[in-house]
Amino acid sequence: MVILDLVQRIGEVADGATVTVRAGPQDEAAVAAWCARTGNELVEVAGGTATVRRGRGPDPFAGLSPGQLPGTRLWMYTNFDCNLACDYCCARSSPQSRRRALGADRVRRLADEAVAAGVRELILTGGEPFLLPDIDELVSSCTAVLPTTLLTNGMLFRGRRLAALRRMDPERLALQISLDSPDPGPHDQHRGSGSWQKAVHGIRLAQAEGFRVRVAATLPPEQMHTLEPFHTFLDELGIARGDQVIRPLARRGVAETGLELTVETLIPEVTVTAEGVYWHPVSADHDDQLVTRELFPLRAAIEQTLHRFAEDRRRAAAAAQWFPCA
Repeated sequence: MVILDLVQRIGEVADGATVTVRAGPQDEAAVAAWCARTGNELVEVAGGTATVRRGRGPDPFAGLSPGQLPGTRLWMYTNFDCNLACDYCCARSSPQSRRRALGADRVRRLADEAVAAGVRELILTGGEPFLLPDIDELVSSCTAVLPTTLLTNGMLFRGRRLAALRRMDPERLALQISLDSPDPGPHDQHRGSGSWQKAVHGIRLAQAEGFRVRVAATLPPEQMHTLEPFHTFLDELGIARGDQVIRPLARRGVAETGLELTVETLIPEVTVTAEGVYWHPVSADHDDQLVTRELFPLRAAIEQTLHRFAEDRRRAAAAAQWFPCA
């Protein structure tokens, strides 16, 4: 009966569309064999149903560069508290925010599982990671297994925190420091008086310590067409063009304006916080982009993200079918 239902239903839909029929686990082998024989795709058998796609559908990952493939990079929010209260922070971080730290044990396990899951780069962010007393231990767990990038505002490199920085491996770790303008005014307006000068000092100090430094800027969308003066300033700071990350403001967190970013409009970058696994780091404090509350096993969370992304792209493709009438 399952196969008869599939034959009837598949004939009623366009290529790339899916149909769902009643089926149990005992029917999975028969449905899989029928799909293989007829050139259709078994999506899943679960919850008393079987879902089948007519044809194989387009490759959901076509057009993505290797670095854009979901699961290539793993983001970890080490904490959410911060020494700054930027007025557009997507993570709603500030000195008043709860720490909500992942902790050394979970970071170590995530780093170890990331290798087997096919991750190629680890990215640690916050909050401000240098507020953590064990940040050098967290970084060491990551650089021991994969190239790692640590996001920071670059303002805390002194005393014990400078000592922690010096215990990190510059051969395996890049620092990404936030700087929003080539002059203090716009940067300090959003991040606090004097923060620009401290960030520039942090960039120069990190370079002097032998670290590769990326600079990340967040700008209003309407300013994204006037970037050359900023690039020139960063060139003069010794930041390679490939390490100059200038992105538009997103309307997330405490930002009241900016780009509207949803699951449907974002290529996922698997992001782990103490509360769960999220679609993208820009939305890691928003439940609408929560993938799962289960951090482990990491491979399962990555596969769940990949499956959801693939299905979203296939549905979008199926919704735009060519239907000739002449």
